[in-house]
This record gives sequence, C-alpha cells and structure tokens, in this order.
Amino acid sequence: MQAMGIQAVYPRQCTSKGNPANTVYPYLLSGVQASCPDHVWSIDITYIPIQKSWLYLTAIIDWYSRFVLAWEIDDTLEITFVLDACKKALGNPVPEIMNSDQGSHFTSPRYTKLFKEAGSKISMDHRGRAYDNIFIERFWRSLKYEDIYLKDYQYPREARKGIREYMDFYNNKRPHQSLGYKTPSQVYHERTHQSS
Repeated sequence: MQAMGIQAVYPRQCTSKGNPANTVYPYLLSGVQASCPDHVWSIDITYIPIQKSWLYLTAIIDWYSRFVLAWEIDDTLEITFVLDACKKALGNPVPEIMNSDQGSHFTSPRYTKLFKEAGSKISMDHRGRAYDNIFIERFWRSLKYEDIYLKDYQYPREARKGIREYMDFYNNKRPHQSLGYKTPSQVYHERTHQSS
C-alpha cells in the first residue's frame, strides 16, 4: 500500500501532541515483563469516528491481565476526561509503574501529580514508539475492528452505549489465548481468591 501511495479508508486524528513546557519522564519498561496485577498500567487516548464528528476515548489497562480498569469518553480533548478516568482507576489499587506516551495530557502536572501522590513511578514511551505501549495499542485494535468499524456509530449516545457493552464483553466474557483462555477480569481478580 505504501509503494502504491494508498492507505486504509478510516481517518486518523492526532491525539498525542506534546507540550514543551511539561516534564517528560524516562521509559522504565525496557525488558520489563509485568509479574502481577497492578505492576504496570498503561493509559492512552484514541479517537472514535461518528457521523460528521469525533469522540475521544481514554482507557487505562493493566499489563499483566489486560483488564481495562477505567475509561472515559468526551467530545473534546480537554484533560478533564483523562483525569476522571485516572481517579476511577485509583479508587483502590495503585500501579507500581504508570506508562503513557509523551502527549500533553500525560506530561501535564495535573496528571502526573495523581500518580506520584499515589506512590507510582511515571514512565513515558520514547517519542514515535507506539510499541512501547503495546498492550493498550492492541486493545484499541480489538475495540475498533471488533466493534467501532463494524457498527459505524452515528450518534454520541449510540457510541457510548456500544462502547460500554464492548468494555463489559472484553473484560468479562472474551477469553484471551495469552491468558490461558481466561478473561482479563478473571486474571486480574485471581489474586483476591489466592490471598483469601
């Protein structure tokens, strides 16, 4: 496709613009393999195409279990929806390492303060290296190819309802080969049963 100068028909939005005034943290995950739930979390933002417009979706995923801990949708890229998702995810557990890209949302002191105060280490992808955050990139691919592109949502309310249903399906009903055919929810919550 590249040689022929063509690309897939779905549009793209840039959701990862940096802010030079904000601190960029080093990438802490080279050679690291998550060893248990809440060892490493990742956050990212993606766009959701709807009729004549866009919605923006942020989600936080646990690397070990692939469990989506929290997510939020908004029709703008204001930081509030990102902070709301972070506060939801931090309701009980705290990650040892929180990873993101270098976008302005994630270098914002309002974002980094939440995790630093919780006791987490901040990690940020190398610039232009989407594979540094591979688990959430794979999740976006699953969401878009199994739900968004198939259903072609027309209205925000319809998209929100459909994405909520997909999140439930992904976390609680969709077995993963890499998890021994268990669901993310089963793997994430196993430690509760093991410790009791």
